[in-house]
Amino acid sequence: MKFEYDKTVDAGYIYVADDIAEGEAVKTIQLNDNIILDFDKNGKLLGIEILDASKVLNKNVLLQSE
Repeated sequence: MKFEYDKTVDAGYIYVADDIAEGEAVKTIQLNDNIILDFDKNGKLLGIEILDASKVLNKNVLLQSE
């Protein structure tokens, strides 16, 4: 599992799968205003996008990912 944070758009991404190929995420489910789940064609969770990450996540988590 890997976490990336993009400060310019204030979004974080938790990679559940080791590598996500272009177009592999075929289904997304938005849980709320900040959390989006990406799934492959078999329904396997690939990753979790966190919008407004600086408001949702611990500051130390964000600093470690930079």
